[in-house]
Amino acid sequence: MTDPIDTPTPRRKPKPEVTTLGGRELKPSTLMMGFGYDPALSEGSLKPPIFLTSTFAFESAEAGKRHFERITGVREGGAEGLVYSRFNGPNQEILEDRLGIWDGAEDALVFSSGMSAIATLLLAWCSAGDVVVHSGPLYAATEGFIGKVLGKYGVTYLDFPAGASREEIDSVIARAKEQAARQGGKLALVYLESPANPTNALVDIEAVAAARDAAFEGEEARPPVAIDNTFLGPLWQRPLKHGADIVVYSLTKYAGGHSDLVAGGLSGSKAMMDPIRALRNTMGTICDPNTAWMLLRSLETLEIRMEKAGRNAAAVCAFLKDHPKVDGLGYLGMIEDSHQQDIFRRHCTGAGSTFSLFVKGGEAESFRFLDSLCVAKLAVSLGGTETLASHPAAMTHLSVPAERKRALGITDNLVRISIGIEDAGDLIADFDQALAAV
Repeated sequence: MTDPIDTPTPRRKPKPEVTTLGGRELKPSTLMMGFGYDPALSEGSLKPPIFLTSTFAFESAEAGKRHFERITGVREGGAEGLVYSRFNGPNQEILEDRLGIWDGAEDALVFSSGMSAIATLLLAWCSAGDVVVHSGPLYAATEGFIGKVLGKYGVTYLDFPAGASREEIDSVIARAKEQAARQGGKLALVYLESPANPTNALVDIEAVAAARDAAFEGEEARPPVAIDNTFLGPLWQRPLKHGADIVVYSLTKYAGGHSDLVAGGLSGSKAMMDPIRALRNTMGTICDPNTAWMLLRSLETLEIRMEKAGRNAAAVCAFLKDHPKVDGLGYLGMIEDSHQQDIFRRHCTGAGSTFSLFVKGGEAESFRFLDSLCVAKLAVSLGGTETLASHPAAMTHLSVPAERKRALGITDNLVRISIGIEDAGDLIADFDQALAAV
């Protein structure tokens, strides 16, 4: 008779997943339609139901013990069954499986917001006395969390500009190691955002990973390289292929894509996710079942939505490029800097649909442009089906000190545009009439 302690608990995926057919590897867009879910476990329902339950019944007391041994780390291997909705749930687990497919990741985690993902990541990997190295600019809330919240607990940081060379990155990492040694800590994490919010500046992920590896050659432990891939991922950039260890998302954006939910995600190896999962279990930053279900719906159309938005952005930027009221564009399809062009060619498979528009003038002219838009909506966020426009210096990055905004290129005439899936000609007409009001 089999020892009940070693008997595996039936999971929601009893059948082997089909990921190849006739030697062909199935594409993510195909796998989004069913991967990680067996209708036989849910009364034949074609789509996963929403599992609105706070807790799950164990098939035996021994099974309950075994689940908690895995959840709490007494036994290795992670959760082997459903326990409690602060830890896991069917909708969240299916979503994590599918998010991992897009990034080619071994494991993934989902959270209640992009910032809860980022905060849980940082808290899981940082201790008092540690140093974080990050690129700049970052989303203002991320930069604030690193500088102000972690700073209260003795974590410091050093940063480098998004377009930094390998030599600049080497120098910052070396200084960070020295600073950490003086503080009695370690260089805990290298955190990137590429393209950067809101300038669209690219970080050389390969150069950062190589600099990290060189600085820690021969050492047993090395800091992970994490990257916020919200602006391009998961369709137009796959950072794990270029040396990143952890990929960060605001799933609110392109993954959700309909401006009707807030969520975050992380993906990477199991070794990278395990400490974050443990802290998420404690803090309860997992996303709720309904949000997970909505994201499963959205991932089915992610590719076609992003492709349509990308084509629209190319058409709109072609119109804006030579407009007399436009001072410049921060659009990845029209990069002029040779170093940025090189990064784009190596790292990206598309130019995206979010870009910076520099209106001739300053805040007053930018506000007139924004207030004159009809089709595009004046709102923060990006990656939705509708076109959005906002003023970072006065809105999302208002809390960033003026001197730092100038250094990062977040100027009063910068308008951030996220192109949606409307008709491209209608969007061009809207931008044309709004610029006429400037």
